[in-house]
Order: sequence, then structure tokens, then C-alpha cells
Amino acid sequence: MTVPTGRRERKKAATRQKIADTALRLFLERGYDAVGIRDVAAEADVAVTTLFSHFASKEALVFEQDDNFEQRLTQAVTDRAPHEPLIPALRREILAMVRHCTADGSAPIYRMIDESRALREYEESMRLRHAESLASAIAADPGLPQTTTACRTIARFVIDAYALAREAADPQAAVDEIFRMIEAAWAAV
Repeated sequence: MTVPTGRRERKKAATRQKIADTALRLFLERGYDAVGIRDVAAEADVAVTTLFSHFASKEALVFEQDDNFEQRLTQAVTDRAPHEPLIPALRREILAMVRHCTADGSAPIYRMIDESRALREYEESMRLRHAESLASAIAADPGLPQTTTACRTIARFVIDAYALAREAADPQAAVDEIFRMIEAAWAAV
């Protein structure tokens, strides 16, 4: 994620982070369903309208790094070295993200997501959106002459690899296993 350069941008980013941190703390302390938007705004010392200027919904507060996730995946495609194969570049990025999200302290967040229907549904719609962005990045690469269907399929596999590996007892082994299948699927097209 790029660091805001101007004073106004830094203040907006700081406010956004304060709201997200406050929301997550309250959700983990009291339970997601027990905390309302007004509770988060009051605790973060911002107006409800300010909260909504930074986050579109209550669910978005939990997934505040959503844009960064999508950006990292598309950059794994667009910023890879010339002639670097696609799948290893995506594998490397997914593995880095899985390591980050399985680090100490993340388990309560994913437990909270698993326990909330609203959060599970939001995460699923978010994954579909990420897959479409990733598919577009793959399809736009002139060195990867694949059909739209192939690009969309591989993108969904990659997004699902993240979710599956995050839940595995051995996340790295899961990434390795899943990406062997993704590599075979990519080679088949």
C-alpha cells in the first residue's frame, strides 16, 4: 500500500486506521453482532458519517485491507519479471499473504468471520471480486494468450488457494499442494 504524502492524506489514512483498529478491537471483545456502527464511531471518536466515508459497511471494517489484497494479487501478474512464469509469481504472493494471515494473533479474527454469516457472505463476495480483478490482469497480459474462461478459472483457483491454505493445519504444505494442481490446470489450457 502506498504511503499518503500530503498532510490531508496522512490524516485521512490515520483516521481510517483508527476506525478499523477500534472496530476490530470491539468486535473481538464483545462479538461482531453485539457491536453496532454507532458503537464503533463513538469509541473511535468520529461521526457515523465519517466512518461511512471510509467504510461502506460494517463488514468492510473487518476486511479493511481488502484493497491491498486485490492490489497485491494483480501486481503479482503485472509486476513480475519478464519471462517469469505466471503461476510461480502468484504462488509466491499467495504464500506471503497466507503466512501473514496465519501469524500469531490472526486466529481470533478468522474464528469471528467463521462464526458470522454476514462476514462469511461478505468474504465470499469479496473473493469473487478479487478473482475478477485477477482474471482481468491475467487476460490483459499479452504474454499470456489464454481464453477469458481460462483466466477466470485460474484466478478463482488462486483466490480459493488463499482461503483453503489459511485454514489448513500446515498452510505452506497446502499452498504447495494446491499450486501443483493450479500449475497442471494452467498447463492443460
